[in-house]
Amino acid sequence: MVIRFAGDSGDGMQLTGDRFTAESAGLGNDLATLPNFPAEIRAPQGTLPGVSSFQLHFADHDVLTPGDAPDVLVAMNPAALKANLADVPRGASIIVDTDEFSKRNLAKVGYAASPLDDGSLDSWAVHQVPLTSLTIEALADFATLTRKDKERAKNMFALGLLSWMYSRPTTSTRAFLTSKFGAKPDILGANLAALDAGWNYGETTESFASAFEVGPAPMAAGTYRNVTGNTALAYGLVAGAHRARLRLVLGSYPITPASDILHTLSGLKRFGIMTMQAEDEIAGVGIALGASFGGALGVTSTSGPGLALKAETIGLAVSLELPLIIVDVQRGGPSTGLPTKTEQADLLQAMYGRNGEAPLPVVAPRSPADCFDSALEAVRIATTYRTPVVLLSDGYLANGSEPWRLPEIATLPDLSVEFAHERNGTDAKGAPVFHPYLRDPETLARPWAIPGTPGLEHRIGGIEKADITGAINYEPDNHERMTQLRQRKVDGIAATIPPLAADDPTGDADLLVLGWGSTYGPISAAARELRTQGRKVATAHLGHLNPLPPETGEVLRRYRRILIPEMNGGQLALLIRAAYLVDARSYARVRGLPFTTAELVEAMTAALDADPQEGR
Repeated sequence: MVIRFAGDSGDGMQLTGDRFTAESAGLGNDLATLPNFPAEIRAPQGTLPGVSSFQLHFADHDVLTPGDAPDVLVAMNPAALKANLADVPRGASIIVDTDEFSKRNLAKVGYAASPLDDGSLDSWAVHQVPLTSLTIEALADFATLTRKDKERAKNMFALGLLSWMYSRPTTSTRAFLTSKFGAKPDILGANLAALDAGWNYGETTESFASAFEVGPAPMAAGTYRNVTGNTALAYGLVAGAHRARLRLVLGSYPITPASDILHTLSGLKRFGIMTMQAEDEIAGVGIALGASFGGALGVTSTSGPGLALKAETIGLAVSLELPLIIVDVQRGGPSTGLPTKTEQADLLQAMYGRNGEAPLPVVAPRSPADCFDSALEAVRIATTYRTPVVLLSDGYLANGSEPWRLPEIATLPDLSVEFAHERNGTDAKGAPVFHPYLRDPETLARPWAIPGTPGLEHRIGGIEKADITGAINYEPDNHERMTQLRQRKVDGIAATIPPLAADDPTGDADLLVLGWGSTYGPISAAARELRTQGRKVATAHLGHLNPLPPETGEVLRRYRRILIPEMNGGQLALLIRAAYLVDARSYARVRGLPFTTAELVEAMTAALDADPQEGR
């Protein structure tokens, strides 16, 4: 089932969707979510720009996407109905709050007449429910609350109704409300009463034939929790720092949609986490790099505009060859663009958005839960190779959620770091000295010496260093050698990552669909659907974008057709064509929304049916 809650940004749709998600996760359903926020801080109430929605796909089997289209739309006002109706297939159910369909609210969104009365909704199963007045009536005994206070509980009425419709328990929601409003008994009581009223309305009214049941999905044994990408990423950073035996220091400036990483880590001080909310993006990355110089794991989080501002300091980190993790939760651009919408358009910026030859590794998670593993991998690479690492998430992963199986800490990789403690060379007179750029022969990483370690004093800064000694050096041959060493160090990471593998069930597919980051779910779902139709489609997915995994070229050259869907203008396709000289075709969309399964089925079908010589 796919359900979308939609209303004004003040109607509590995100909370409603989150609680319905928690109830579904508690039942063991597999699920995926898509919160969709207004791009403005507070658009005028009841207008189309102010519509906020939350979509949830839950099932008794493996779920890969939040769903293409809702089976049920809950529309709290005319704006929510108008903004979402085009996504609702004919025959699906629509629940509307009739109390909000006033002439004034209809006029705000351009309705000359109410769509509830003019027959324009005859193709849908419309349930007209006076949610607001029913909520107020249910809270008649709460004399201390104003009418406005009572109206705010209508989202709990809607949650109770949908919980009855889909046989969801409300235990976790009751516990949540008690925790949130325990100090305000009237508010707590009103929300609980509205929740019960919604459940009872569903059970007693004849508008709904019966309740539906969606059983648990098969899952490996273990302890699960529902997790968003930002939360999983924050936990992965904490786990990585723990396994590296380092203190984690986050220097960050709040920016949508990355701010929740700062919020989450700031609540984890008990694990030795230090967070500093900087006055701007440049200060945030400066704090993180300074922490790395001091022997901690420096992390900074941002989105595309902030990544641009941090570029010079990231280049400094490349020159200093210190571990640093830069989390970029991508959003729609350019400039402020679509701050609450998703995009994958920072790939080339992550790869090349610095002055000079400044290579660094780039890692991208494929799902909200995979953000944990990708953060661990970023810590491994940064500390092992003494390099900054860009971790490319996006708004869809950051705010979306799915069940996550909690790992056993002992099973996580040992990322222990050895700091330099002794001098490692001699000067021209044979006296012991410390050479800050004497490299590990396997990783090409330089020593990590904590400031204040006796005898290990060394120079740092952005001017080019001499190989081995770290002295300032302007010689052309030295600069070329240092540039090549930094590139070879990044290239060498490929030897420690798994080779690219294609999912090709028949072994003779003609089309390979290559993805990266959050396109994993829609690509996999579309390929699954095409395979049920007898079409032969192979898929492969990149979690490491720099360096690319071993055998990438060999995998690509096995297929006559290569399609690369991505939420940008074709950036990965550009890189793949340049690196491997293969005929990789781009399927690029920049709508601020993740791909749907249906549109990728259509794109893959077109690629399968196209003349292989077309465009050559």
